Amino acid sequence: MKRKIAIVPGSFDPITYGHIDIIKRSAELFDEVIVAILVNPDKKYLFSLDERVEMINETIKEIPNVKVDSFSGLLVNYAKQVGSNVIVRGLRAVSDFEYEMQLTFMNKALDENIETFYMMANKQYSFISSSIVKGVSGFGADLSKFVPEYVEERLEKKMKERG
Repeated sequence: MKRKIAIVPGSFDPITYGHIDIIKRSAELFDEVIVAILVNPDKKYLFSLDERVEMINETIKEIPNVKVDSFSGLLVNYAKQVGSNVIVRGLRAVSDFEYEMQLTFMNKALDENIETFYMMANKQYSFISSSIVKGVSGFGADLSKFVPEYVEERLEKKMKERG
């Protein structure tokens, strides 16, 4: 029987409990899950690719069928490269759906074999985004409800380095 490989793509700058929830739930549904970090040279990241890989690996180390990888370019090309036709996307609110629907239609136009699965974020994570976490982290907020302790420590250190 062919293994079903799902890709959970994103920038994960940094990974949050919302991301982790989607990854864990995907791991229960698919044989293998690849957390695929998008490398976009036009985007400014707080954390380097290596730092993001390290933080994700630390947070998913207990999930045996999940691995971390990175890619640049088109997601559909990456999916072909790793032998997957499944993309899993998390939705926090209705406002996410329109953008995700556009991505889904574009991916389908580029490769008709690509299937996108949407997972609604659990309600306790529906307002969490990496951008919001980064925004409040510089003000000494308690981030323990939003990111694992390891990620919180890395955020605090990064914010101190940036002044």
